Amino acid sequence: MQPSPSAAQPSPDSRQLRRVAVSGLLGTTVEFYDFLVYGTVAALVFGELFFPRADPAVGTIAAFGTFAAGYLARPLGGILFGHFGDRIGRKSMLLLTMVLMGCGSFLIGLLPTYDAIGVWAPILLVALRVVQGIAIGGEWGGAMLMVVEHAERTQGSRRGLWSSFTQLGAPLGSVLSAGVVTLVAGLPDDDFRSWGWRVPFLLSIVLLAVGLFVRLKVAESPLFAQVKREPVDKPPIVELLRRPKPVLLAACVGIGAFTTQSLLTSFMISYAVGEGYTRPQVLTAVTIASCVALAVLPAASALSDRVGRRPVVLAGAVASAALAFPVLALVDSGSPGLLVLALALGHGVAQSTMYGPLGALLTEMFGTRVRYTGASLGYQAATLVGAGFSPLIAGSLIASYGGGSTPVSLLLCAGAAITAVTVWRLRETHTDALDSPAATPTLEGTPR
Repeated sequence: MQPSPSAAQPSPDSRQLRRVAVSGLLGTTVEFYDFLVYGTVAALVFGELFFPRADPAVGTIAAFGTFAAGYLARPLGGILFGHFGDRIGRKSMLLLTMVLMGCGSFLIGLLPTYDAIGVWAPILLVALRVVQGIAIGGEWGGAMLMVVEHAERTQGSRRGLWSSFTQLGAPLGSVLSAGVVTLVAGLPDDDFRSWGWRVPFLLSIVLLAVGLFVRLKVAESPLFAQVKREPVDKPPIVELLRRPKPVLLAACVGIGAFTTQSLLTSFMISYAVGEGYTRPQVLTAVTIASCVALAVLPAASALSDRVGRRPVVLAGAVASAALAFPVLALVDSGSPGLLVLALALGHGVAQSTMYGPLGALLTEMFGTRVRYTGASLGYQAATLVGAGFSPLIAGSLIASYGGGSTPVSLLLCAGAAITAVTVWRLRETHTDALDSPAATPTLEGTPR
């Protein structure tokens, strides 16, 4: 007997879901590749290339200050692209954000240094970081919404697992960035400082081309198509500001994951090199930890489909706090093997457990009409506080107290505590339907 067409091949909805998932993966891979390349190179050479008149410690802090400038722009991008994504559509905004991200990174690779154009070098660097930040502010929310809203039609009970494709862009971008920087960091110091640091930025154009090729074939979100036909009275941001509590909760629940990620990747490169490790040793450790995350993250996301988002995120936050001082003690040991173990536990396991279900959780917190704006704003506010400022704060505290890893451990504990307290106050959402067009968020009140 011949199989029926539906049994012989996947349905159009299923094929589209897979295409959207790949699109989300590529988009966030470009996003995290760009900002992790920046953070890595900033830790290694940007202080001397763009702020040469400062002493080494101040130069590094200034370099991370430009890192934070990109994060300051991200909530603005979330509001801007979220508004048009909730009004016009998800797909068009995602094409624009990807172009801005990739081109911004490529232009950083072409940027003259301070020795060539003086003060204009750091000014242009900050300007490009702001452009990147605005673009990134709209990228994650749109990519995540497209995946989860498409998954609602055919795989509603597995939204967490499908959302992990977008979340996997973080460790995959980390693997790619660390791998490329490791290759060029092996060059002689003069070559790395003169041209080698530019290579990772210039290669981002390849990821951009592949991402655009896939994204152009993606269909608009079916849930957005349903509500687009209905009249809208107020902009999404106005609806959210009338009831800001869900956005604040969304921001707070993500702070722990981003604090851990930033301190144990970008900042850790600068810190560990200062403790006597070689650049290749640190970058290898970051790469291995990211490979661990590639396995843990989808597992945590799939688990959240079964037991709920809250227990999984809470477990990751508790683990991050518990490991904060042991992880830094392992780093301070001076052993390359223990450095790998430290980052694998702290970043690969604890951070990925917090981060995995975050995409589905934030998406489920808001109705379809305001979902792009609400999820983007909450997510980007979390990145601003957790990832944008934590390296700057850690570097300043270490410089003020004459060294030591205690400030880093305390910051890790603080971020995890904020996430744990917030997630404890949330209502479970993994069984909620997404198809309500109401602007009222689905997550508010006390846990059940």
